[in-house]
Amino acid sequence: MKLLQKLLIISLFSGLLGCNSTTETTILVEAESFNIMGGWVIDQQSMDQMGSPYALAHGLGVPVEDAITEVEFPEDGDYSIWVRTRDWVATWKKPNTPPAMKAIGTPGKFLLLINRQEVDTSFGTEGVNWHWQNGGIIKIQKGNVELALHDLSGFDGRCDAILFSTNHKLIPPNDINEMKDFRRTLSKYPEIPAEAGEFDLVVVGGGIAGCCTAVSAARRGCKVALIQNRPILGGNNSSEVRVGLSGLIRQEPYPELGNLVDELGPVGHWNLWEANQEPDLPRSKRIFEIIKNNPEKTIHNAGPPSNYEDQRKLDVILAEENISLFLNMHANEVEMEGDRIKSVTAQNIKTGEKLNFKGTQFADCTGDGSLGYLAGADFRVGREAKSQTLEELSPDQSDSLVMGTSVQWYSESEATPSSFPECQWAIQFDENSCINATRGDWDWETGANRDQVNDFEYIRDYALRVTFGNWAVLKNHNNFKEEFENQRMKWVAYIGGKRESRRLLGDVILRQQDIEEQKEYTDACVTTTWTIDLHYPKEPICACEAFRSEARTVEINPYPIPFRCLYSRNIPNLMMAGRNISVTHVALGTVRVMRTTGMMGEVLGMAATLCNKYSCDPREIYQLHLKEFGGLLEEGVPKKL
Repeated sequence: MKLLQKLLIISLFSGLLGCNSTTETTILVEAESFNIMGGWVIDQQSMDQMGSPYALAHGLGVPVEDAITEVEFPEDGDYSIWVRTRDWVATWKKPNTPPAMKAIGTPGKFLLLINRQEVDTSFGTEGVNWHWQNGGIIKIQKGNVELALHDLSGFDGRCDAILFSTNHKLIPPNDINEMKDFRRTLSKYPEIPAEAGEFDLVVVGGGIAGCCTAVSAARRGCKVALIQNRPILGGNNSSEVRVGLSGLIRQEPYPELGNLVDELGPVGHWNLWEANQEPDLPRSKRIFEIIKNNPEKTIHNAGPPSNYEDQRKLDVILAEENISLFLNMHANEVEMEGDRIKSVTAQNIKTGEKLNFKGTQFADCTGDGSLGYLAGADFRVGREAKSQTLEELSPDQSDSLVMGTSVQWYSESEATPSSFPECQWAIQFDENSCINATRGDWDWETGANRDQVNDFEYIRDYALRVTFGNWAVLKNHNNFKEEFENQRMKWVAYIGGKRESRRLLGDVILRQQDIEEQKEYTDACVTTTWTIDLHYPKEPICACEAFRSEARTVEINPYPIPFRCLYSRNIPNLMMAGRNISVTHVALGTVRVMRTTGMMGEVLGMAATLCNKYSCDPREIYQLHLKEFGGLLEEGVPKKL
């Protein structure tokens, strides 16, 4: 028997959702749960805002392979069809849209095939917002039925779910809260999530900071859950985003910090400058040999997928018997007990299954401060005013400007010419306004003036319109056609590389002057070495939103930041590592790079060890156990035996 759609949801009961018929059938199929995804990928980046992960046809202008699944229909009938989708460029079709920003056409079109027969509707062709698009009525016979999503363009069509119903009066809801109840009614999942277990430390976020936190705690005996909402580890340092590791490790006053970062980090992310900064590094000779023989390894960002060594990170995590790894799990609920986190509930982005994680201590390594936000932790977003922080680099008035998201890309030269379609729905460049480039690095950055959490689908989609629109000019305009005719776009990120959103507040909020004046803290731990590197949007030549950035830097001397930046000031059992720690916008410019955030994770694991040993919270490590904590920092993370 063929494998059936696991998340097939069939409701055969009288009065379904207010209906009176006694023989109605309603079937909900989640697109992200298809048995065979083909060329479609699962995107969960906006699921908190629109209610669900969805299937995305990210084909770089070439239609992707069909996503296919099989569903059992319990009876013959005439079924109304609804598909939850949207026209993803409709935002830019409004009458007052500037000409360069104007979108024409519908790049996200796709078809629904039922037993390989096309439904007579093109989906993804209407609606600014996520909604249920009607596909008409079709006769379906009882038994196993094959469904397929058939992409028509390769330009990021998206499908959340498909609904079949013999009740032709049923109109599925679009409101996110009503939709949540609607899904729950049809899914018949248990009201109470399954128990994943009880842990000494629950780490949410599987980037470099989260991986280092989990391993550091596990190697000193803590029972750890590591929850990651993607199928691979690494976050920005994964092959999905492709940002290199920056910052120096093994610095005074604790030169053993960074050993674990080195163990997890890809060798290919060491360039000549970094190797020269640490000439005594054990693997420097190996690094130079790799660079000599593989010059592409010097490309930190937007390089080939092998540069990011996803398997290396996974192997390190799987080797730890004290770590329970949960990939594809998005943490979206928190249970509180007073001001403490009691448990976290996470949802599988493919199956919808929910698991509950009970813990003593929790670590927010999400980047967005998502766990802290759910728990009610104090946080800031944007730039503080100079009067608030007394920082030289702060603006006179506070605002919401942040460092943006990079959607990187690269192309490769081939032996034969290749074509690329005109993209009238994309940002409209010409020979003067386009960027002559074969690769988009960190400076292809968008969304500095937007909410990096709630507006993220817009931010990422705008970056896609920029990238594809620019490439279409390079491939098709007479001024560039000969230069680019053999150049093929090879990769464009659909998972955005974020720099800044929420910053959770601790007992110390690190400022620019602390770093520049080398303010001494008794709980100094992780040493930051990167410049104060702040990004600002560049005004584009075309009349459109900024889509590139510039970096303004201030050199610093290596500076050890206080541990009190790494735990929440109002949620006693919450720590954080990554770009969401307790710093001002300006200070974030130096601590946000991933070798530095990885060392934060190493420190959090040591703190969790002492919290476990003394049944205390992170603040008490500073208050009562600082000397012992310093001893662990001197030792570093134990090596795997």
